[in-house]
Amino acid sequence: MVDRLIRDCGCKGVRTCLVCEKEYNLPKKEYTSLKEHKKTYVYCPSCNKAWPGWDVNATNHPIHTGEPLDFQGIFIQENFITPAEESLLIEGIDNIQWEKSQSGRRKQNYGPKCNFKKKNLKVGDFNGFPEFSKFVQDKFKNVDMLKNYQTIEQCSLEYDADKGASIDPHIDDCWVWGERIVTVNLLEDSVLTLTPYHGELSRYNLSDVESYPPVLDRNGQVIEDEVENCSLNMYNLQNQHDVVIRVPMPRYSLLVMFGFARYVWEHCVLREDIIKRRVCLAYREFTPLYLKGGHYEKIGQEIITKAQQFWNHKKKTS
Repeated sequence: MVDRLIRDCGCKGVRTCLVCEKEYNLPKKEYTSLKEHKKTYVYCPSCNKAWPGWDVNATNHPIHTGEPLDFQGIFIQENFITPAEESLLIEGIDNIQWEKSQSGRRKQNYGPKCNFKKKNLKVGDFNGFPEFSKFVQDKFKNVDMLKNYQTIEQCSLEYDADKGASIDPHIDDCWVWGERIVTVNLLEDSVLTLTPYHGELSRYNLSDVESYPPVLDRNGQVIEDEVENCSLNMYNLQNQHDVVIRVPMPRYSLLVMFGFARYVWEHCVLREDIIKRRVCLAYREFTPLYLKGGHYEKIGQEIITKAQQFWNHKKKTS
């Protein structure tokens, strides 16, 4: 019997890619049920509504058909970076060694060492970010929604179509990673697929959300005044319609996921939406628990100091 926990491709457990599915005769990932048995909608960033459909390329604002859903918690800025800036990023990224990840992906991760189950955070060998990518974080300062955003983790993720790369439905941890989940999309257009989460609040440390205040209001405006801690009950977590929301991620674009979309919906990237090589830069910030006045301010400040450093990758690899 094949040990599914240890595979050369990097997949573990139930995670698979085209390589290990063929080598070990494992079941292929199929998402046809999302199309055939659920109501599907495509999010339009121009009107902040989700319209009936599946193919994100078929949406041509302002021409829509059907009854839309109001969908809060997504912000997309197209052409956030230029083609020249993308080339600079890809050159720098590919000059650094990649690590194998699950489901056909490769990664380069820069950030503190986290154990989400034990809620243990350490600086580890984190010493800031590669210098060639600094301009991306500098550009965040021009986005109103990202006011006071301090990057704590930056991860390069490669999706290889030849490996059937994907990422399974999940919610980013809520104990350490803050409300604003940021992605910069490179090389190819792609799609983020969201499905409502109906599980326990203990998973993903969702119960921690009620222990700190929100950063943004429902319209994506930064909250300047003190507010009460966020309650997931306000989002009617267990009463969401059984629908699928498809969110376009155009090449060169910035995507910010927050509030409703961040905490109530699991997000994934389907294999069928990776046509060619796609690379993205994923950014995370601290929850207020690790910021000034928070319970874990001391270790938070130590990591923030590290996160303000940028190093020359050419010197490190020479």
